[in-house]
Amino acid sequence: MTLAGAAFVAYAAAFLVLNFSGAFLELGIGPDQVDKGREEVGAFSPQLAHYISHLHIALSGFIAATGLAIAGLSWYGVRRGERWAFVTAVAVAAVGLAVALPAHYPWGLATLGHLGPVYIAVLIFLTGAGAAYSGMHSRVKDS
Repeated sequence: MTLAGAAFVAYAAAFLVLNFSGAFLELGIGPDQVDKGREEVGAFSPQLAHYISHLHIALSGFIAATGLAIAGLSWYGVRRGERWAFVTAVAVAAVGLAVALPAHYPWGLATLGHLGPVYIAVLIFLTGAGAAYSGMHSRVKDS
């Protein structure tokens, strides 16, 4: 679970760096998904370009914060068998993913390059959560 939290932080860092690079668009999003780049958007509306950049910066902050929360809860609470930390880490991941992922599909933004790293982090998280839950469940039986 901690490793997955760190992966979310790394994804957020890549997201932030791409905002300031010539790419402008998010990781795994290209001309097949969005037909205008930084220059075209800026020529049409500089304020819109700044707004999109601000959204990328803000979203990268929230993704990083979510990853840090998951990593911290997992490393310091879940490892000690604290159920509240386990439930909170799972809830943080579930809420973030439940809100963020569905909007990618109707508009064709769910590319492998864009969501693939997230899905890998989710698989790592689920593996860790399963192992942690199993360990917590067996502690209760042993008590």
